[in-house]
Amino acid sequence: MFNKFRDSRPGAVMVQPSDTEEIAQSPLSPSEIEGPPISDPEGQRNRHRKLTEIRQLAHQEILETLNLAALLRASETEIKSEIAQILRDLLPHQAVALSRADRDGLIDELFHEVMGHGPLEILIRDDSVSDILINGPEQVYVEQGGLLELTDVQFQDEAHLRRILQKIVSSVGRRLDESTPYVDARLSDGSRVNAVIAPVAVDGTLVSIRKFRRDKLSLEQLVTLGALNEKMALYLRAAVSARLNVIVSGGTGSGKTTLLNALSAFISRRERIITVEDTAELQLQQSHVGRMESRPPNVEGKGEVTQRDCLRNALRMRPDRIIIGETRGDEVIDMLQAMNTGHDGSMTTIHANSAREAASRIENMVAMAGIEIPLSALRRQIAGAVHLIVQVNRLQDGSRKVTSVTEITGCEGDVISMQELFWFEQTGLGADNRVEGQFRSAGVRSFYTDLFRRRGITLPAEIYGA
Repeated sequence: MFNKFRDSRPGAVMVQPSDTEEIAQSPLSPSEIEGPPISDPEGQRNRHRKLTEIRQLAHQEILETLNLAALLRASETEIKSEIAQILRDLLPHQAVALSRADRDGLIDELFHEVMGHGPLEILIRDDSVSDILINGPEQVYVEQGGLLELTDVQFQDEAHLRRILQKIVSSVGRRLDESTPYVDARLSDGSRVNAVIAPVAVDGTLVSIRKFRRDKLSLEQLVTLGALNEKMALYLRAAVSARLNVIVSGGTGSGKTTLLNALSAFISRRERIITVEDTAELQLQQSHVGRMESRPPNVEGKGEVTQRDCLRNALRMRPDRIIIGETRGDEVIDMLQAMNTGHDGSMTTIHANSAREAASRIENMVAMAGIEIPLSALRRQIAGAVHLIVQVNRLQDGSRKVTSVTEITGCEGDVISMQELFWFEQTGLGADNRVEGQFRSAGVRSFYTDLFRRRGITLPAEIYGA
């Protein structure tokens, strides 16, 4: 049992852990249990202000007296016992009475403040929350079931919010200060964090946290949830197994990365996979995976590693497949080259609203990279590199669906030829404003049927039925 957590610096107090139940079971007067009546709003505000002061004092005491390095080796029960002891020492000097629930709540809050992410911890642990959106210290929204709603979670002030953010970004080697007022980072579970502070954020720090499910969604589960139908799932499984180059296209929050993770499950475990991302968030299920992440410049403006740098290096690492988390810059050039030069089965995501627009986005990214190439030659290269574009959309009721599966069949003149095999047809809205519709098939067989057959994959003709 590791039983000493107090810092051994001069002036710091050494104590043994005490049982939190001793505090919870201490006798309380009726006034302690009840607190100010609800009809006394001023008393409630004063009480809330006093609780905030106690929380701040206790947190400061923890930082000054506890050995934080030792806490990393202690259990949650032991740490909470030490926090409870600090509250016991502090409360007799405060003119406020606490109920058992108040004390238990303070212990939990202080534990999360020291070992977790403060007020965000309860939202991060809630699997029903998919997004956390913060507009300053007093306004925290969450997305649940595809809909946004305001929570009662708040930070003490702007400094408190900044302190939690610094803990997050420093853990992944990123910076957030006035010289770099915005940052992309990630939590230990892979959730993506974006934060913007003053002077860019005018009315308070802005934070968005895109959470990832701890239980990765499979393609079968997506079928059960209504994101696609069984015919589409069967075809997509064959496309990945046959090493078609796939682009998952969609808007922000449409589920591109979720689908990419689900599709990656059908990559053979005998293949070597290299992933390249701005912020590592892919959750591949294979064992032979090399993960690479870009890096921003340091305070001197040096040391930047871009996605293109990572991708160029990945080409020298003997990958069977390369998976790029999101293509949005000049790395598109190396992506096309990789898909054209022996790395079949590579995958990436692109922001676009349709398959045709996804192809146009690739053209625009090449143009923005300053590469001068005739449009006809560029389109032939795109048609030769990309086999399949899967479009995902977030619909107006918050549901996410695969709305189109489109094959690229070649290039006729200056036009990229496409063939849509499956799509989602919306027919209206139900009484509860849920989107109604059905998945459709074009009634034509895949352009890559012969390729499937050569690689030992046979799809029943019925999946293409109208």
